[in-house]
Amino acid sequence: MHMKSLEELKAIREKNESKVGVRSESASQTRVVVGMATCGIASGARPVLTALSNAVQEEHLSEKISVTPTGCIGLCQYEPIVEVLEPGKEKVTYVKMTPDKAMEVFRLHLKEGQVVAKYTLGAVQK
Repeated sequence: MHMKSLEELKAIREKNESKVGVRSESASQTRVVVGMATCGIASGARPVLTALSNAVQEEHLSEKISVTPTGCIGLCQYEPIVEVLEPGKEKVTYVKMTPDKAMEVFRLHLKEGQVVAKYTLGAVQK
């Protein structure tokens, strides 16, 4: 079971890297990071990652936005977690994501530049 998901993740990562190529280190690119450790996957991170990846590709935004899986972010109780790292801005951590919430973040934050405060870690911790 675990080997398969690690292999799948590697395949996803390689597929995404080949699309982005050298530009993946671009300073102008927004990075969207999805926690995909066991805790994230168990709480439903994979469909969130898929939804975001697909949306970026469908809207032809892969030069502007990279979506990548990462290991444990360390906030297991808040998984699935999506972090948005925009050049020159503070990191935004979205928690307890679902594909629907992720699409809202994609539409409002990634496309229109509006942080969806109600889904952020700060809102949940208050």
